[in-house]
Amino acid sequence: MGCIYTLVAAIIILGSGTVAGKPTPTLAKRLDTAVPLIETQPDALVMTSGGVGFQRTRSEADIMATYLHEAHGVPFERILQEGKSTSTEENLANSRTLLEAKGLSITDPIAIVTSDFHSIRAASIARHQGYTQPITVASPTPLSIRYNAWFREYFAFVSGWLLGEY
Repeated sequence: MGCIYTLVAAIIILGSGTVAGKPTPTLAKRLDTAVPLIETQPDALVMTSGGVGFQRTRSEADIMATYLHEAHGVPFERILQEGKSTSTEENLANSRTLLEAKGLSITDPIAIVTSDFHSIRAASIARHQGYTQPITVASPTPLSIRYNAWFREYFAFVSGWLLGEY
């Protein structure tokens, strides 16, 4: 049986934390998961999304771009950085602005790379913001944090619903 690949206009990789200028294991899984998609979508814009954390000097987007370049050889010129956001809602809203500045539309197929536990909420937020064809690409959550991550995501999903994020 063959695979059918959808061409996407952009690949947005959502942040998930850094430590000492490096991606956390969860974020590294997201970035590693994005690489095969990046390689099979040579015309797609690649966007790393994540702001400057508390008591940090570099944006998460910058650390993510550096990781993609150093670990996987993705050229910096191919990566657009959204380095102001502090939440999934901001990741997607700020990414929309950057996509539109590059002549892309949120009505185009847009891949959103995030963790498996986060993909349903990320897609819901994207649709609420007007992304009409979000395609979530789920990375595996490291076993050491899997149960805690799913537990926290349950409450984040309910909170997001109550706050009108989707």
